[in-house]
Amino acid sequence: MNFIELEIVDKVATIALNRPEVFNSFNREMALNLQKVLDDCASNPGVRAMVLTGKGKAFCAGQDLKEVTDPDLNPGFKKILEEHYNPIILKIRNIKKPVLGAINGVAAGAGANIALACDIVVAHEKVSFIQAFSLIGLVPDSAGTFFLPRLIGFQKASALAMLGDKVSAIEAEKIGMIYKCVPAESFEDTVTQLSVKLANMPTKALGMIKGLLNASMGNSLEDQLAMESKYQIEAAQSEDYAEGVAAFIEKRNPNFKGG
Repeated sequence: MNFIELEIVDKVATIALNRPEVFNSFNREMALNLQKVLDDCASNPGVRAMVLTGKGKAFCAGQDLKEVTDPDLNPGFKKILEEHYNPIILKIRNIKKPVLGAINGVAAGAGANIALACDIVVAHEKVSFIQAFSLIGLVPDSAGTFFLPRLIGFQKASALAMLGDKVSAIEAEKIGMIYKCVPAESFEDTVTQLSVKLANMPTKALGMIKGLLNASMGNSLEDQLAMESKYQIEAAQSEDYAEGVAAFIEKRNPNFKGG
């Protein structure tokens, strides 16, 4: 079975986690397949935006606990983190193209934190996010302790990580955990509209914005200003900048090529 489904349409790569019978929980094969698909999309010039979603009722329930409790299958937490989840998070953040998290169902544990690592996250109103780790005696991984306090503040992140409360998509939008909660019936249309918009924007500039936001997590003000200057000078030399200015002057819609 192909645990990751990939479809590329109109410069948008839709990447779907595909173990619906176990709520798209990760085993080793699925984690390694996702890494390969992310790499392929990163290097494919025909892809200018990515959508990460799940098949079936869930986005991702995190780690498949049957794998870690089976003595014949258990790769051990060191391997799971260093070879599965950590590379996935780093690839999502380092890909120089926008990654839209389209959260179609429950996102729990590592699944919740993979969702939060995406550049823009939309979820339908019936979705919930759960930092489920403490409920089984574990700690958040997959950069949960990195992104969550930066998104929603230290106190709220501490409570969610320790208590393992469910957060509805409606509440997640209110507290800044995600970009937008949308009605279930318009979810697919919203995802399509956003992904197509991203795919037709100046891809190089979007990649630079992503790099700047990544760096801002640890940079001083002076370092961030210097990096902005460097990137702005480079962006101003791009074909998309020339097209954007020409379109503005000519009062027409720009036709960005991503270069």
